[in-house]
Amino acid sequence: MSILRILIFFPLILIYFPIHAQIGGKHTYQFLNLVSSPKQAALGGKNITGYTFDPTSALYNPSTINQEMNNQLSLNYVNYLGDINYGTAAYAFKPFSKLGVFQTGVTYINYGSFDGYDEFGNETGSFSGSEVALSIGYAYNIPSSNFFVGANIKGITSKLESYTSFGAALDLGITYFDPEKEMIISAVLRNAGTQLKPYDEVYETLPLELNLGISQKFKDLPVRWHFTMENMQQWNLAFRNTARDETDLEGNVTKDNPGFFNNFLRHTVLGVELFPEGNLNFRLGYSFRRSEELRIIDQRSFAGLSGGIGIKIKKLRFSYSYARFNSTGGSSLFGLNIDLSGNKNS
Repeated sequence: MSILRILIFFPLILIYFPIHAQIGGKHTYQFLNLVSSPKQAALGGKNITGYTFDPTSALYNPSTINQEMNNQLSLNYVNYLGDINYGTAAYAFKPFSKLGVFQTGVTYINYGSFDGYDEFGNETGSFSGSEVALSIGYAYNIPSSNFFVGANIKGITSKLESYTSFGAALDLGITYFDPEKEMIISAVLRNAGTQLKPYDEVYETLPLELNLGISQKFKDLPVRWHFTMENMQQWNLAFRNTARDETDLEGNVTKDNPGFFNNFLRHTVLGVELFPEGNLNFRLGYSFRRSEELRIIDQRSFAGLSGGIGIKIKKLRFSYSYARFNSTGGSSLFGLNIDLSGNKNS
């Protein structure tokens, strides 16, 4: 079977299953789709073609687990919007030489403190909310090929005020890696699972997501580009924004009506790395959907734009990224990767 046929066939298999996902606000455990690392955030937030040493890339796409990740520990933290704090940690290890590399990780989020009131407006004291996902992943190289298939199994726990919930999910990914052309092509289905225990009596669905991506390093330039199509399980991401309706002098209203091209762009995430394999590298990304949904009319807010930097000092790698949401602020993410392999040349 040719490479093209496989790359087309895999997404079609995923789409065959009943997928009725919507974007935002209609699913539980939304924190599962937050970025996993500063590098991913800097490259637009949905990058799935990170076939490198960084084990946190496997939190988003398990088929990227590889030998370079072995004995790598990654810690990432972000002071998100308001009092929200979240972070990730990941470690890759090789328990048996014949089995290859496994990756285990944790994603957590704390929503801060809230003032509680009853239906009559009386204070009931403060409360908080937090969610955690624990995962373990593994990738397998299809014999005599450049294809890798991988899976993450995730256990999820959530507590919001006095309500608790538990769930389980599965990520499935496939990656084609051509080391000669330095090209990576990936597809990943994320968060296929269910609530095992709902908050109350109603079982809610998980934020299922299908992403496709391609990345390649220029032959004669120290530059790698990334192209990602996000949320392909639902083609129509565009919606009418009444704030963008136009009214003429006679009172006639022209409704906001995003077209096909606008909807296509909302699936698109672009990223670029300068000196991707150097001790000092720079990253830049752009999310069209974030730009469209968060931009303020008649203001240059630079929503959707993100950037970052990576620095390697011996066995330590420091990463930083900043993602712009709108004119009122953005979010910084900090990361540290520690090489525990004991290899002096690493």
